[in-house]
Amino acid sequence: MTSHNFFTGWRLPAAFVAAVAAAALTLSGCNAGDPGGTGTQSPSATPTSTATPTPTPTATPAYVPASASGRAQNVPVPVLPEVAKTETKEGAIAFARYWFQVLSYSYETGELSLFRNLTPQTCGPCQKSAEVIGNWHSEGRWLVGGQISTPVIDSTFTKDAAGKYKVSAQVHQVPLSYVRADGTVARTDPQDADQGNLLIISFGSDSWQLDEVGSIVG
Repeated sequence: MTSHNFFTGWRLPAAFVAAVAAAALTLSGCNAGDPGGTGTQSPSATPTSTATPTPTPTATPAYVPASASGRAQNVPVPVLPEVAKTETKEGAIAFARYWFQVLSYSYETGELSLFRNLTPQTCGPCQKSAEVIGNWHSEGRWLVGGQISTPVIDSTFTKDAAGKYKVSAQVHQVPLSYVRADGTVARTDPQDADQGNLLIISFGSDSWQLDEVGSIVG
């Protein structure tokens, strides 16, 4: 199978685990009365008090990157930040960063629904990447590596005549290894230098959309 590593470079944050313990404290006390029954009033028993136990939070499953031993596990799902829903320079940059995070998530998990919802059919390089991801996360195969990071993202935030904006991104991708169902490695891509990518995006009624992705030739 011919592989295609269009986007090179990027690093996704490592995993996280949270665990908290809770304890309950029970306090009790009592007083015995006068055994002689001589008319001496027995003191009232001290009411028993019980501290309310604190619920134990559910621990977040640990992120495990893919390896030759198996697929990635518990990969954090990217979340679109609120600023990315605004037609501002900050919003355009946040949307572009989110788009790359979604692509990185797809490489690790093989889950393409988020990526396809953000990517037009007319984006050739995007569809090629989706094809590689889909093929190598099928029939028991998986990908190792491929995590994407964007060390630098910027935009002049100038709208062109067609109402579109340009966002430039320095893209870094961890080398990909293509693992067969039996755990053997079919091939590993070499580490490429970071690449410059140009995203063409436009803003609709309440959200950004990707129109095109290209390479910046230095």
